[in-house]
Amino acid sequence: MQFENIHHIALIGHNYQQMYDFYVNKLGFRVISQHNRPAKGDTILNVQQGALTLEIFIKPSAPARPSLPQPETQGLRHLAFKVASVTTTLHQFDRLGIPHEPLRYDDFTHQPMAFFFDPSGQPLEIHE
Repeated sequence: MQFENIHHIALIGHNYQQMYDFYVNKLGFRVISQHNRPAKGDTILNVQQGALTLEIFIKPSAPARPSLPQPETQGLRHLAFKVASVTTTLHQFDRLGIPHEPLRYDDFTHQPMAFFFDPSGQPLEIHE
């Protein structure tokens, strides 16, 4: 068996406008499709940037992440986005009003990195 690539990453949020604003308006993903599912009580917002596709389920009744703001629970720990410059990206976050942790360096690679969170509390990372 050989996996070629990641097809998409699915996330769950509870507030459509906050998730849309964060991923589309602030992070620059483009909407590729949207599906309202009244029977399931959610909306699926598919967004893409480059080869990365996120399938964002907006479910107002979704329970909060159990360990905010710590990502140390079983399952997906965080998503890490590769950027050309962590410092430049953090300045862009500041201009857009995206809260983030301070710049730090990976213990093993010694590359610059920083964490931030989406409106649902999903830990996200930028890394060079």
